[in-house]
Amino acid sequence: MGRAFEFRKGRKMKRWATMAKTFTRIGKDIVMAVKEGGPNPEANSRLRAVIQNAKAANMPKENVERAIKKATDKDTANFKEVLFEGYGPHGIAVLIETATDNNNRTVANIRSYFNKCNGQLGTQGSVEFMFDHICNFTVNGEGLGMDLEELELELIDFGAEELFEEEGNVVVYAPFESFGQLQKYFEENNIEIVSSGFDRIPQVTKELTEEQQADLDKLLEKIEEDDDVQNVFTTIANN
Repeated sequence: MGRAFEFRKGRKMKRWATMAKTFTRIGKDIVMAVKEGGPNPEANSRLRAVIQNAKAANMPKENVERAIKKATDKDTANFKEVLFEGYGPHGIAVLIETATDNNNRTVANIRSYFNKCNGQLGTQGSVEFMFDHICNFTVNGEGLGMDLEELELELIDFGAEELFEEEGNVVVYAPFESFGQLQKYFEENNIEIVSSGFDRIPQVTKELTEEQQADLDKLLEKIEEDDDVQNVFTTIANN
């Protein structure tokens, strides 16, 4: 298995999967998708993808509809996606994706977390280059009409770099810019997309001792609890 498989295995062990913030994060994804391409899922591929993720997370339909409606409210007029970069304890690079309607508040909060936990908020571009920005799709493995090797050969022309089976589904990883053409391929070939998204896989990772990990966890817990934070990526081995 490749880097994407190892990265995903590590991420699945993280607290993200069970956090109560899941619906909040998806709701913000919906708002950003509507602002980018409008409220009609048929004409907005990003919104279609987020709605699929909402279904995979068992998010109630009324929550989805409420988030779509909220995207047109004045309260979300200033919503934007902002990337933060920095170093945590023991030289671990930290990349933070946020969706915020008050950048000053978010900057102040993120900086305070780093300062309180022996880290340092960095400047734009200070650690982003250490991560590969990639997209992923989880598709229903039943009814594909081909095995994993055949599917991989089929998808290489659409940018796929790594495929593997997971709990009866097939997971596909590809460069960030391949998202649209892969989504189009799956939709045109009636392959059910269970969920999709974007990850940032570290190019080089670092092992930590138990004590060092505990130091870093203090920082990560503060960051992940922030309402403006959508995703956190680090250069910890098997993070």
